[in-house]
Amino acid sequence: MRISGGGTAGGVPGRSLGESGPHPLHGSATGSAPQRPTAVPGDEGAASEQMGYRGPTACAAAGITYRQLDYWARTGLVEPSVRPAYGSGTQRLYSFRDVVVLKIVKRFLDTGVSLQNIRTTVQHLRERGFRDLERMTLMSDGATVYECTSPDEVHALLQGGQGIFGIAVGVVWRDVESALSQLHGERIDTGETIVGHHPGDELARRRNRAV
Repeated sequence: MRISGGGTAGGVPGRSLGESGPHPLHGSATGSAPQRPTAVPGDEGAASEQMGYRGPTACAAAGITYRQLDYWARTGLVEPSVRPAYGSGTQRLYSFRDVVVLKIVKRFLDTGVSLQNIRTTVQHLRERGFRDLERMTLMSDGATVYECTSPDEVHALLQGGQGIFGIAVGVVWRDVESALSQLHGERIDTGETIVGHHPGDELARRRNRAV
């Protein structure tokens, strides 16, 4: 799906490049409302979001500065989904998914993708199930951001001929997991500080029980 922009990438603007994608993600850059994909039912990833991460931890794991984090929160680009800052003395608390999104935003900004396109991308990522994110690749030609969920879709997009930048969301996910496993987390239900918590542990346990 197209998140935003009017690029063609070898296909018809506003349409997928064939029966199986890649899918251009529609967004506000074209004046239309963004599509709202359905998250996977019974999303096991909710278990990994029983942990929250304070601003400095989120910055360290995402590779951004606190100034960027603060600005993105205040402008609504990436807001903490666990706990916003209500005033002096309160700390923002970010979920694991939030930190993954922060890292993706940083990479897109570094490659010159427009802020308008990134905003719609963020919304799309928040609406996808955890299992969707693990297998998703986001690609951009600068004017458009595409979602690809298979190597064939990535190949189809690359055949367009222009320069393409890609982000494998699953790789970003694992990078963030690794970084957070060395940092402090906070249990959302009790406020207990956990040192060296691996956010994927509970998700892995739930998957093993489901097998």
